[in-house]
Amino acid sequence: MFEQEFGWMKVVPLGDKVVVKRLEAEATTAGGIVLPDSAKEKPQQGRVLSVGDGKLLPDGNRAGHQVSEGDRVLFSAWSGTEVEVDGDELLIMSEEDILAVLD
Repeated sequence: MFEQEFGWMKVVPLGDKVVVKRLEAEATTAGGIVLPDSAKEKPQQGRVLSVGDGKLLPDGNRAGHQVSEGDRVLFSAWSGTEVEVDGDELLIMSEEDILAVLD
């Protein structure tokens, strides 16, 4: 999915890390008030763009991920490391930082 959306570059996370693109912040409140960019909170939801090959176990095997590319996920406010790749803000986080998969 990541290659399809950003065909010019591929970001491959290592181990149990995942690459997440944060969803857009809401532009209006529930009451219809339009929020300026400075008042918008960063969303705690995103789309998984890429997953690593899993956590390395003591026996040398790798544990599979519980999330997969394309999943919509919920994560805590301070999760991951923000990186900018050709103008797109992405988060690289441990799978443990993901709280839930949303349907």
